[in-house]
Amino acid sequence: MARILIVGGGCRGRSLARSAHEAGDAVRVTTRTEQRRAEIEATGAECYVGDPDRLATMRASLDGATVLCWLMGSAHGTEEQLAALHSTRLEFFLTQAIDTTVRGVVYECAGARRDLLADGATRARAILERNAIPAAYLDAPPAEHAVWLAGARAAVDGLLGRG
Repeated sequence: MARILIVGGGCRGRSLARSAHEAGDAVRVTTRTEQRRAEIEATGAECYVGDPDRLATMRASLDGATVLCWLMGSAHGTEEQLAALHSTRLEFFLTQAIDTTVRGVVYECAGARRDLLADGATRARAILERNAIPAAYLDAPPAEHAVWLAGARAAVDGLLGRG
């Protein structure tokens, strides 16, 4: 059993949480507000309230996590917020993950803002390779839910040596 941390508790994140929970993994899903708690807990996952725009609120979400899934490919916000989410926020969070139990990272690099996501993937790759943390880059189309979920499961399972 592994603990999967999913940053991005939207529809796809909850779907992955349900699938991972059904496979026997412990799952923690982040959300910015309490309003999503019931939806997240209905998947069998633990809900963690934290905001990637305020990274100090996210640090404890890493406790005990084996695989970190940064599923922010369809995140909403201003241009400035989205740029930060896939650059400075991502970099800082990944550097926080280095000295934890995280042994793999899934970075979602498909979504509407391919430019920001490609830049985020490049930044993630640099940090993770430098620190010998395995990574998977999820490029499945978000609109094709079944394809996306299969890709996300394969990414997590691959990092855990299951696939």
